[in-house]
Amino acid sequence: MPHAIWKGSISFGLVNIPVGLYSAEKREEKIAFNLLDKHDLSPVGYKRYNKSTGEEVSAEDLVKGYEYEEGRYVVLGEEDFKQASPEATQTVEIIDFVDASEIHPVYYDKPYYLAPVKKGQKGYALLRETLKRTGKAAVARVVIHTREYIGVVMPYGKVLELDVLRYADELRSPDNLEVPDEDLTALNISEKEMDMAEKLIGNMESDWRPEKYHDTFRKELMEYIQKKIESGETAAPAQITAERALPAGGKVIDLMSLLKKSIEQTERAKPKEKKTAAK
Repeated sequence: MPHAIWKGSISFGLVNIPVGLYSAEKREEKIAFNLLDKHDLSPVGYKRYNKSTGEEVSAEDLVKGYEYEEGRYVVLGEEDFKQASPEATQTVEIIDFVDASEIHPVYYDKPYYLAPVKKGQKGYALLRETLKRTGKAAVARVVIHTREYIGVVMPYGKVLELDVLRYADELRSPDNLEVPDEDLTALNISEKEMDMAEKLIGNMESDWRPEKYHDTFRKELMEYIQKKIESGETAAPAQITAERALPAGGKVIDLMSLLKKSIEQTERAKPKEKKTAAK
């Protein structure tokens, strides 16, 4: 059974549903690299140290302090954060219901699962099925690890999922980026090119099956590292194939030709329909 980050409740109106909050992310499998000094390849360490004594401080000896004036602190532990606002630190407080389709993916940050505890089964199921039926997402306030977030509660199969969102002021505005205008005529994009692009998308259309996507870069990087080991550090970087190379700067791109070739490739990649035997 996974460990709950906290146990509290989902609240909307006068309804309270006892729940536990659980991380929905697996611990990421990263390739471990050591930082080295390039002159002698000695490992470069990282440590937290006491700025007064220069001595290293262990994780269990670290505390959080608020500096209310120079050199003077109020020390706060986990229990202090809970005491400051017990309701906020143990509640997913629903404040709005919105159409789930209106929330742009740029706002999504981190997923959590909500599971019912104690006598919360009925209320949990009621909220889950109502969200499914209406297509709504529940916008909520929630405190996780001493910070308040905005999030949305949505059904994910039989589970209610809490997606923590970025606040609007945490996102940079894209207005100062140089991007093409939406006037296709000014960009000399013809209706035929649009039709071919739509056909290419149609050829590549698929059902969403997240389990079919994997971290291929990690696998390829490990294979490359192994080659360097076997060849005594003499392996050269892989060359970019002509088919995948980016066009040189200033070269005119024949978009129509690329679309045609892409459509031909996707047509060939389509599974052949089996002919039914004549009776």
